[in-house]
Amino acid sequence: MADVTNLIGRILLAVLFFAGAIQKFVDPAPVQMMITSIGLPGALVWLIAPFNLVAASCLVIGPKISRWAVVLAAYCIFTSWFHWQLRADPWQVSIMIKNWAIAGGLLILAAQGPGRYSIFR
Repeated sequence: MADVTNLIGRILLAVLFFAGAIQKFVDPAPVQMMITSIGLPGALVWLIAPFNLVAASCLVIGPKISRWAVVLAAYCIFTSWFHWQLRADPWQVSIMIKNWAIAGGLLILAAQGPGRYSIFR
């Protein structure tokens, strides 16, 4: 049962990053605005979108699922700061906290490993 729930959890996490990649490819402007708001070039979106696609795939099939989980946890923590908009949009703070929770789940995945159901280890 643990291996099945591990796989389902990995798929659900991957859907989040896959959807984020699609959103960035289809409508990059909002992400570009967030990126430029901290002084980075908006063109970084064109590196981040494929990164999200690759990361989503690697969470499900590998390789190095535990390492990808750590990288994505760090990514979630870093990107959570884009949502610290307490005065402008308090709802964004809940997105920030969700990013932290996702990072926590990814760290648990990193610690536990992919279980039996992965193509690569």
